[in-house]
Amino acid sequence: MEPTAPVQAHLFLLAGQHPDSTHAETLAAAKEYALAGEAADYAGVWIAEHHFISYGVCPSALAFAAYLLGATRRITVGTAACILSNRHPVALAEETVLLDELSGGRFALGVGRGGPWVDLEVFGTGRQRYADGFAESIDLLASWLSGAERVTGTGRFPFRPVRVVPRPRRPIPVWIAATSASTVELAARHGLALLLGMHAGHAEKAELLDRYGRVATAHGHDPSTAAHASAHLAYVADTDEAAEADVRTNLAALLTGLDDYVRLDDAPPAGAPDRTAYLERLLDIHPVGGPDRCRERLAEAAALPGVRHLLLMVEAGGGRRPTLDNIARLATEVLEPGLMATRAAPAFG
Repeated sequence: MEPTAPVQAHLFLLAGQHPDSTHAETLAAAKEYALAGEAADYAGVWIAEHHFISYGVCPSALAFAAYLLGATRRITVGTAACILSNRHPVALAEETVLLDELSGGRFALGVGRGGPWVDLEVFGTGRQRYADGFAESIDLLASWLSGAERVTGTGRFPFRPVRVVPRPRRPIPVWIAATSASTVELAARHGLALLLGMHAGHAEKAELLDRYGRVATAHGHDPSTAAHASAHLAYVADTDEAAEADVRTNLAALLTGLDDYVRLDDAPPAGAPDRTAYLERLLDIHPVGGPDRCRERLAEAAALPGVRHLLLMVEAGGGRRPTLDNIARLATEVLEPGLMATRAAPAFG
């Protein structure tokens, strides 16, 4: 990818359960949002993954992505992100190559470390996979997706050399969800792109991207070829005040689902944030407001060095109808007359 490649706008779907909605209704609505995104010419749709909480009721971003790849024809479908601490990296890599081939290259794999949650107990991977296994998982995943003919296991994943089947026709890109310097450096050592979350402001993301550039260069990678993705809360209304009021009410309800997390040690979630303060911070740093404010803040987000994909979390205004309206209004009132090229390309890079 050239350094001057345009920034593209994608949807980022939590599949979050709003009050008075069932799990089935929530998943059906998320599917509808994805199809609306393709109809409105977004470049892609990325799916979040959570277990046992109402903040997001999709337990497999990979399975949802596979369904959407079959239900769409043009857009990229990505995972934001598959939790690698709960999965065997070879199984995930095999499925990634499968989806890459069947979709004609429209699948985008984003992976994350996850948290010290009960998920590790349920899936049998254990605390140590979370504590110190992420780098090794990334090493094996990247090796499998590199185009190598055979791969050998090491360390906590010991196995004899096996053939890579199906073998990728080219190295398949991976995005790594990064909130810390150590994870940024891990991605940079492999030359893999970053997936930056909603909690961080522009200054914090710029600092992480700068660190990425230095480490990638030191390890022989050209940082300008990494097509980083950055997630942003996005909601447009007639006025700034109306948008903020809608999000304060409806996102607050979604955020209560974060309290469903259960730690392995049964302690309350470490450093559980003040939800009101967190919500106000999101309103301060993201494109939430009237069309003018949203265009301005999206332009600031697109100016982050190396960011080529803006993932817009569009479910903060309420349930099905408000979210569909938000997807449409962002496309017609914010992105079309916007300050950067956000329309989809035929192929994903």
